[in-house]
Amino acid sequence: MDLAAVEKLVSGEGWGLLQSLPPYDESSAMQLGHQLRLAGFDPELVAAALTQSRLRARARSKFGEFAAGMMFTADGLEQATRLELAARHASRFREAGVGHVLDLGCGIGSDAMAFAGLELVVTAVDADEVAAAIAGVNLRHWPSARTLVGTVEDTELPTGDAARHAGAWLDPARRLPGVSDARGRTRRVFNLQAISPSWDTVQEVARTLPATGAKLSPAFPHAALPPGAEAQWTSFGGEVLECAVWWGPLVERAGRSALLLGPDGSASTVSQADAAGPAPTAEALTGLGQFLYEPDRAVIRAGLVSALTAAVDGVEVDAGLGYVSADRAVDLPWARRFVVTEALPFHVKTLRAWLRERDVGNLTIKKRGVSTDADALRRQLRLTGSAELTVVLTRVAGQQVVLAVRPA
Repeated sequence: MDLAAVEKLVSGEGWGLLQSLPPYDESSAMQLGHQLRLAGFDPELVAAALTQSRLRARARSKFGEFAAGMMFTADGLEQATRLELAARHASRFREAGVGHVLDLGCGIGSDAMAFAGLELVVTAVDADEVAAAIAGVNLRHWPSARTLVGTVEDTELPTGDAARHAGAWLDPARRLPGVSDARGRTRRVFNLQAISPSWDTVQEVARTLPATGAKLSPAFPHAALPPGAEAQWTSFGGEVLECAVWWGPLVERAGRSALLLGPDGSASTVSQADAAGPAPTAEALTGLGQFLYEPDRAVIRAGLVSALTAAVDGVEVDAGLGYVSADRAVDLPWARRFVVTEALPFHVKTLRAWLRERDVGNLTIKKRGVSTDADALRRQLRLTGSAELTVVLTRVAGQQVVLAVRPA
């Protein structure tokens, strides 16, 4: 989408057309487009409106009913903050007494909308004129919000008294413009030196405006966390979506933490205060307990598996894998518990014979810390039975093992 397409869509005719479209249906979109062109609508306007209709349908999973009144680009939608996370970002600023937020790198304005929704004054800035224009459309309901085209480096930050109640939110670009992956999506970058604005620039903003937060990749390296700042890895429905770094009055707990959000509105937090040093590891397969725990991936990303070993009096099956073995049954909102029914070294022939003895034909394979291809393994096993079973392929004390499990 270019700026001309945005301008056509927000015109009276364009906006009326967009709002009048039926719920998007891929199977009938081509026919609908043909009918609209026959009715006299400009072909470029029809194409832009149908694209927006398709993006709005996709956006419902992130924005719910709000998606019906928003505008998007494909990359902007993929990179936009979920409504649930944006609301939590905004709450941090409001609870810290911030009245004016500069959203630097606002994209389509998902976080800016959350800030404005809590009655904060918002200055939304993006270097991409199309993104800035779309953010302006999405912020149209809030007179206290304005959008500008510009870079972080060129944005004049508040100083003096104006800085006392101001804060900054940055969402550095983590994509390579013009470079796409196999599915046509802009390719991501994970190196802090490759993001835009740079990590050095983000930290410079935080030194100028102490109430600063930044949305970064879940791959954010622990060693890069500045002293006194907080890094919080957040998952939604089990998928790790971001690592947000917070400075100054926005810090709730210095160091690393994990926030787990559920589609049902549930929320759980694990922090370094819950951990007790490095997680102890198992010494041998024979020493495993009767339960296997799988922590949420945000906990693993945050390096807080030791919080799980402490909570269940257990051991990590092997360093860095996240799976924890224990004999205690503890219900935790941030870890799944399985009963281990069998534990044996991993050999294909041995496993095939063991599964056939139990008439297993439907095998679910979970794996971590091993390079085995699950589909290739199923073909090698050649199972024909009727029973169902779940196995975990992993390492225990450096040895590849198979753990037969069932949900506790």
